[in-house]
Amino acid sequence: MLPRETLPGVYVCADAAELARTAARRFVDWAWQSIAKEGNFNVALSGGSTPQELYRLLATPEFRAQVDWPRVHLFWGDERAVPPDSPESNYGNARRELLLRVPIPAGNVHRMEAEDANIGRAAHDYESALRQFLPLDDRGFPRFHLILLGLGKEGHTASLFPGSKLLRETSRWVSTPLVPKIGARRMTLTLPVLEAAVRVVFLVAGADKASILREVLCDHPDPPLPAQMVKPREGERLFFVDEAAASKLSASQSQPMPKGNS
Repeated sequence: MLPRETLPGVYVCADAAELARTAARRFVDWAWQSIAKEGNFNVALSGGSTPQELYRLLATPEFRAQVDWPRVHLFWGDERAVPPDSPESNYGNARRELLLRVPIPAGNVHRMEAEDANIGRAAHDYESALRQFLPLDDRGFPRFHLILLGLGKEGHTASLFPGSKLLRETSRWVSTPLVPKIGARRMTLTLPVLEAAVRVVFLVAGADKASILREVLCDHPDPPLPAQMVKPREGERLFFVDEAAASKLSASQSQPMPKGNS
């Protein structure tokens, strides 16, 4: 059964496994489209448990062979200040589930070195990497073909948290905000970079995300939640969610997810 669209750009899958399969199919489609048009496919990966299912699936023979990995460049939307072999590292989790299992050149993998003692310098270096490999939009921000994002229970996405001054950032590409809840800094792409993407995809699963998903999609808090603020200027924003996460959304005007280009 195809996922159904309950709200514009919101596609509901039966469960987390079908969500991952839907995302994997679209990843393959978008990779071929971008490579055919521009010669490569530039992606920012997300941390969290839901994307791990996608990464595991992309590494299986079924999907691995469908992607021209030497033409894929992988970046990250945010990273914790931990070593790459830490179980909390977004890069480390993607490496274990995906990078070690697909034929992507090492030079095409661009991790955030957020564990650097001088995390500000590391953020500057990461911005330099974006400048080297990504085209710019008409406002001078790097333009990803795809950015994968998660959704926190308080409405954060990447490392953009409610109340953060970083939500007002208008020029920097990469920042290192202090997250008061954990008392540590993280490295993150900024809102203008997320908004410059061709396509932003939120992956949301689980009943514990139902309330915040409804708030992000249906309510109008003041100030808006970080996830609400991610609206690509010339691209599209999609939500792939499972039935549990979508349980508090209206099912009116449901329709199948379109095949092929989106």
